[in-house]
Amino acid sequence: MYTSFFGLNEKPFSITPDPRYLYMSERHTEALAHLIYGITEAGGFVQLTGEVGTGKTTLVRGLLQQLPDNAEIALVLNPQLSRIEFLAAICEELGIDEVSDINSVKALNTSLNNYLLQNHSEGRKTILLVDEAQNLATDVLEQVRLLTNLETSQQKLLQITLVGQPELRELLARNDLRQLAQRITGRYHLEPLTREETQEYIRHRLTVAGGSGAIFSDAACREVFRLSQGVPRIINVICDRALLGGFTEEKQVITPSLVRQAAREVYDLPATAVSPWSRRMKPILTGLGIAAGVIAAVAAGMFLGPQLLNRADDSAQPVAEARQTNSPAMTAESPLISLTDSDPLALPGESLDAFLSRNSRYTDTESAFTTLFSLWGVDYLPTADVRACDQALDYRLSCLLQRGSLAQLQTLDRPAILTLRDTESVLHNVVIVALSDDSATIEVQGEQLEVPIVDLLSTWFGDFLMLWSPQIQADSLLAPGDTDPNVRWLRDSMAAIQSWNPGTVDDPDYYDAILADRVRSYQRSRRLNVDGLVGEETLITINTDLGIPDTPLLLSRDSQNLASAAETGR
Repeated sequence: MYTSFFGLNEKPFSITPDPRYLYMSERHTEALAHLIYGITEAGGFVQLTGEVGTGKTTLVRGLLQQLPDNAEIALVLNPQLSRIEFLAAICEELGIDEVSDINSVKALNTSLNNYLLQNHSEGRKTILLVDEAQNLATDVLEQVRLLTNLETSQQKLLQITLVGQPELRELLARNDLRQLAQRITGRYHLEPLTREETQEYIRHRLTVAGGSGAIFSDAACREVFRLSQGVPRIINVICDRALLGGFTEEKQVITPSLVRQAAREVYDLPATAVSPWSRRMKPILTGLGIAAGVIAAVAAGMFLGPQLLNRADDSAQPVAEARQTNSPAMTAESPLISLTDSDPLALPGESLDAFLSRNSRYTDTESAFTTLFSLWGVDYLPTADVRACDQALDYRLSCLLQRGSLAQLQTLDRPAILTLRDTESVLHNVVIVALSDDSATIEVQGEQLEVPIVDLLSTWFGDFLMLWSPQIQADSLLAPGDTDPNVRWLRDSMAAIQSWNPGTVDDPDYYDAILADRVRSYQRSRRLNVDGLVGEETLITINTDLGIPDTPLLLSRDSQNLASAAETGR
């Protein structure tokens, strides 16, 4: 979404544990050294702990890439197992299938011991690594201790590493587990990043993603540290949202205000809770008995935005199914539908919050779908048996459910259902029916309100659902190198939009390099992901530029013509 805007090859702040993005701070370097010690030293038994989100799992992924050639590893990621299940999981990871009785602890131990002795005789190391080890049951921890007894006269046969949250330290400090604790030869607790390391971490991830570290200003990096306290996972979430905000506002450099706005959306907090003044006011707030509420809100804050449509029709599933619909070919002779100023408006000077409160009984999911369907000239019939997006298929329409920005809505140019949160944290489903640079028009039960963009952004967290009319039957993305009858339609569409003469093509169904260059050029001009893959967003914008009739648009006809002229001139 925002990657092309910032010149990135991919999203730099994904929360998946990708070893390519491993930033080796001083603490992470020491932690990795402890892990490597545990798998290289005979008899090593290592414990690594750290708070949630400090990068433990990413370190584990980095460790797996540094295993010696003579090492085999059993990686247990879900330790909420019984004693027998735990041993069975280890045997399964190591490929041990010769177990006389899979339900016998003795049989499992015997098979595992035989395997370890065989590995040892061949000069191979065997490693057991348990992630989220704080979830291990007491009897399973006792089994871990017994596994340390598998040894020759000179060395242990199994190197064990336990990785977990701080609760693991408390667990192993118990008196009944002291025998296990005494066998740990290395302990390390991973702390969050410092302010300087946070800035280096942000720069590092941007560089790996192919971008410039200057995307975040120094002040923005300091603000990220203040709001995340150096926890990498929270850094990632805030930075990702800040990039989306910068893309929405078309700002090439992320500022502290964008970071604070991102934190408000991530944590679902009022502006005062993330204000830089909140630290100075905290003693006063505590005296007034208010700070506890603020701190509790932050503690509960790993919030990724409200799900679209509270009483949802499971619309995400029909999105994939709806791609299989086929719509008859349409021409550009008929004018596109454009919403006019004659629609009923809200009370003069009414605020967004007042409008939502007054119409709250009509901001449910079913009412929103009724409005959205009506804009396409079709009827929505609320029923418990047939979901809304399934009903859309009957009209040869498809659902697109995503999280994005107003800039993305402007590009896709279709009315959409938005979920707004009022000042009382009540969710409302409304339909956005018009959009300009300064304002948006929303509709509820036939009544419209023009809302300043800044007011809409303060209540909307990016989720939207829109309808669109597929012009081809596509079971999957069209990608360069594909052979598909839909490629003919794609080539003809690019020729019509770009005034391009493709000439004679040997295989009209083949998605060749020339067509891929045309598609990428088109995606770049329409601010889509520039990847040559023709999916729903690219298809929707193609439909807009082809002038598919009976299509309701967000932009006015004048704006649409100006946009089309600008694209043609590029």
